[in-house]
Amino acid sequence: MNIEKFELEWWLNPLDAVATYNMGSSCCKPMNMQDLFEICDVSQEEVFDELAHMSLHYGYFEGMPRLREAFASMFETPAISAENVMVVHGGTSANALTCYALCEKGDNVIVVVPSYQQFVSIPEALGCEVREYVCGPEDGFGINFRRLAEIVDGHTKAIFLTSPSNPTGYALDRAELEQLAAIARPVGAYVVCDEIYRGLDEGYMASIVDVYERGISTGGTSKVFSCAGLRTGWIATRDLGLTHVIKNLRSFNTICESPITELLTAIVVEHKEALFARNHKICEDGRAALNEWLKDQPHLHLACQSHGSTSFLTYDWDIPTKEFCEDLFEKTGALVCHGMCFNMEHGFRIGYGYGDVEYFKAGLAKLGEYVATLGDDLLMQ
Repeated sequence: MNIEKFELEWWLNPLDAVATYNMGSSCCKPMNMQDLFEICDVSQEEVFDELAHMSLHYGYFEGMPRLREAFASMFETPAISAENVMVVHGGTSANALTCYALCEKGDNVIVVVPSYQQFVSIPEALGCEVREYVCGPEDGFGINFRRLAEIVDGHTKAIFLTSPSNPTGYALDRAELEQLAAIARPVGAYVVCDEIYRGLDEGYMASIVDVYERGISTGGTSKVFSCAGLRTGWIATRDLGLTHVIKNLRSFNTICESPITELLTAIVVEHKEALFARNHKICEDGRAALNEWLKDQPHLHLACQSHGSTSFLTYDWDIPTKEFCEDLFEKTGALVCHGMCFNMEHGFRIGYGYGDVEYFKAGLAKLGEYVATLGDDLLMQ
């Protein structure tokens, strides 16, 4: 398959472990095993006893029933039960398998951008016509549904988006999800929503599967649940016919997930309220620190208020974003994600889920020192 370079992964992976001030990650503070036992208030002895007697044969083809029930509990509609949920290898596999199941050569798909690159590059590589709906400052980085409707037609197979958005953090509320469904429904298009950041704000916002019969929710445990290393994700949809297609595709891929990680994930998701409270507080403190710091930064601008663990900042200097972020890292050790990871110039994604607000403030201070060296002669005219 001829597919584009995955810009975000190639940027972050070499630098993540060596950054002095890591503001590139979008995960909330990772848990270790002891954290899991304490935050979820479960018995270490009972969990280890269950693991000691667990078969290391293949796991469950569709996912551990206990875990599928736990994932199903994240949705409001009774239309989503355990049978409507497939457990997969992280949020990236959830997105990829969904793209493979839906996208065929000659289809057209709509991608609401900025977004996670999978939703653009995989359909393109599969031979789809990708029509991008670009969220910009004129609409507060949200969706103008009249404009979106103009690019949907009778051959549109699916609409892809992330909500809360990666990188801006913009989140569609229930009314907006219903507007999206109203556009997709007449042409029978699926709406695929990567909801991996859902739960990082007050209230566990509505899902696309709560409002639309052809909605598909994807996600994983890396962001809200602080367990990226478990590599566990979900695909939830009311369309059981589609799940059969995905099951077959997964047979050519991972076959099943590890029963060990599925057990640990089930424990985490069953105690989701504790994780939501912990990580909501982390993100709330980080957003507040960022907003306060921006008051003294006249040439840096918040794209919109975020409902996730990242925000997107635009800047006034006439400097390509990759060059800006490379120079920032080289001179200060501060890591952010350059805008071209999301095909956006003159801006960058900044993450505040690290879990130590003083550490984040120190990183902001280094960023402030760097931008103070950029002269007015570099400002865009």
